Amino acid sequence: MLEPPLILASASPRRRELLAQLGVPFEVIPCALPEPEGPPTEVTPASWAEALAYFKARSVAGEHPGRWVLGADTIVVCAGQLLGKPADLADARRMLELQAGRSSQVITGVALVKVGAAESRIVAHEVTRVWMRDDPVERERYLASGDWRGKAGAYGIQDVQDRLVERLAGSFSNVVGLPLELVGRLLGALRRPGR
Repeated sequence: MLEPPLILASASPRRRELLAQLGVPFEVIPCALPEPEGPPTEVTPASWAEALAYFKARSVAGEHPGRWVLGADTIVVCAGQLLGKPADLADARRMLELQAGRSSQVITGVALVKVGAAESRIVAHEVTRVWMRDDPVERERYLASGDWRGKAGAYGIQDVQDRLVERLAGSFSNVVGLPLELVGRLLGALRRPGR
């Protein structure tokens, strides 16, 4: 048990629901800072997801010394393009069309940060491969629903699993936004003496 309780630096209801499944007491304090613009060219997608997760966790941890803060960020990579959250309907359509009939990587960076006399941090990531169907009718139905808003790659797996996703290899919860197996291991590491 973490004392005081963990802080989740995310406004995502999906991350909140997933973290609750681990049975860890936590409170939600979203990162109030805007995300940095796209990654530098020399940074890998996994490193960028980790950097964004750290940015979120560190910004909240700085306001709550002595508390462990969990940050997470999910990105999608398809055909060499990094897909974050779509800006508008046209951007969402472009992202879904790019992924149609292809596989993509869903990468979630996770960071646990505690600020005190010194900073402690654990940063990691999870990768899941997702294969999307090329179904223009279902794609347009999904776009019309508006459920693509605020979601990396323009979709929530929980919304399109049966309609647009052909299959996936890896962690389902990672695609939703928080890899539970990885987060569980990281939180377990915090319970070791000296953390």
